[in-house]
Amino acid sequence: MVALDALRNRWPKNLPLQPLPSEAWAKQKPTWKGANPQVIESALKRAKTRPSGNWFVFAASRDIGTKEPFGRNIGTTELVAWRDETGGIHIAPGACPHLGAPLDKAKIECDTLICLWHGMPLGPKGRPGWRPLPAFDDGILVWVRLDELGGEEPTPVPVVPIRPPSSTSVDAVVTLTGICEPDDVVANRLDPWHGAWFHPYSFARLKVIEAPTDIDVPDEDDRFLVDVTFRVSRGIGVPVRAEFVCPGPRTIVMRILEGEGAGSVVETHATPMAPGPDGKPRTAVIEATVASSDRPGFRFARKVAPLIRPAMGWTAARLWKDDLDYAERRYDLRSRGL
Repeated sequence: MVALDALRNRWPKNLPLQPLPSEAWAKQKPTWKGANPQVIESALKRAKTRPSGNWFVFAASRDIGTKEPFGRNIGTTELVAWRDETGGIHIAPGACPHLGAPLDKAKIECDTLICLWHGMPLGPKGRPGWRPLPAFDDGILVWVRLDELGGEEPTPVPVVPIRPPSSTSVDAVVTLTGICEPDDVVANRLDPWHGAWFHPYSFARLKVIEAPTDIDVPDEDDRFLVDVTFRVSRGIGVPVRAEFVCPGPRTIVMRILEGEGAGSVVETHATPMAPGPDGKPRTAVIEATVASSDRPGFRFARKVAPLIRPAMGWTAARLWKDDLDYAERRYDLRSRGL
């Protein structure tokens, strides 16, 4: 133990990998005093006042191709998406206007959906009773505009968070579904204090440096600033400084400001879905991780991105399996008036 402590003291501070002390989980500094429920709720209320232009994240860009359509419900609206031969994205009602056949089972021919039941062609220009909706592909995520569901003033494009350039980054998207509402997902991310307690396999030495305590906060100051170490192994981690911000009512972004991977972002989007058979709400957590680094070795990582993406997705999914327990518990307590 003495030798390990001496090694930690001599370890160069400028290296991205840093040794972690062997500390028992229960011995870390409690964070419950900082995680004031009113601070979290106030941040959530401010996020909900920001306009979305009625845009909802629909799916990962890679999920939608030219070979077969992709279906998903947002709210109670059944939708289908497909690409034309140039890669252009189209999203439209998911039920055939003839007799209601599911269009995610249709065939794509010459940029047009061909209904499986009776062969009705449904193309990008639409037809009476069936019109494609505004759609936007930002290169990582596909968005759809649903004015009736959003209820806001519509905008021509969604608010897409600032990301590292695609030429210097690797991205991965994971989607999970929880029995909760979008607010519960966003509230989870607005509680950075739970990181090292609830996810000790991923985070250590977490300290919230700044957290707005007032109800009214200027946009430029409305962020949580956190120092945290991402665990690589039990005894090694990568310390960074990160911020958490909400650019819209259903989106929260974690951005690394200092340390290895500065500029990298994790975007968490909460998309409402149709209620389940139990009548309870469902929310899709669609999370995009966009990793970047100025280290020469990262160029190789970009070349083998298809091999790296599954690992990135697995890491995000592991965290969200825990965090959905948090979000679902929050919804359950609220729905019971507790």
